[in-house]
Amino acid sequence: MPGVIVITGASSGIGAGFARRYAARGHDVVLVARRAERLESLAEELRGLHRVEATVLAADLADPAAPAAIAAELAERGIRPSGLVNSAGFGTASAFVDEDAARVAAEVQVNVAALTLLTRELLPQLIEARGVLVNVSSNAGHQPLPGLAVYAATKAYVTSLTEAIWQETRGTGLTVLALCPGPTETEFFAAAGSETFKVGATKTVDDVLDEAFDALDSSRPSPVRTVGAANRVQGWVARVSPRRLRLHVAARAVGGS
Repeated sequence: MPGVIVITGASSGIGAGFARRYAARGHDVVLVARRAERLESLAEELRGLHRVEATVLAADLADPAAPAAIAAELAERGIRPSGLVNSAGFGTASAFVDEDAARVAAEVQVNVAALTLLTRELLPQLIEARGVLVNVSSNAGHQPLPGLAVYAATKAYVTSLTEAIWQETRGTGLTVLALCPGPTETEFFAAAGSETFKVGATKTVDDVLDEAFDALDSSRPSPVRTVGAANRVQGWVARVSPRRLRLHVAARAVGGS
């Protein structure tokens, strides 16, 4: 019987897309994001279309206390999740020396700390349920990106962490995936305040989800799925290229020198 999937960043974009896909598969969902009104609207949509339970948990993942508070709220409501999709995240775009320190702190908190700690809080239940863990990383995490330094570094962390968890939990029945989309038609670029790093073909949310579920439904799932053939090639080239060349090409690609 389908279990309960907790989805962060569920108010828009890829997170909302995961909520719709999992609800269509008969899963109850817990929707987590800051914007409660958007979550309530999505929850009402999912209940009406798919007759599933859709629970709203409004939380700001930039708050260091949020992961523990989310886990405590789930326990208080008697919700034992079988899945977690960490889709919340945002990026900043400028030279590192020009970045706003408070914004960078929030970026690291949301993209790295909250994802890590919420995963740790819920992982024992996910393993017990033989469920699923999806961490939404990025193609940007495959290489350093001057002009997008913090975002790319946080996503490199997400991919690395997810791969390690994949190995550690092999044989438990848990499915673990780091999903690495490239530019996608979401609110991401508006939130970042720049489209200068929108490099390569832009995918729709449905394109990203099609690849995500293709990976999750595979009989031999890989720990990482990079969305789009061109992005997979780009990621491979980044891994094998000399470091100086890789940095020069990345800087040119995002409009740097």
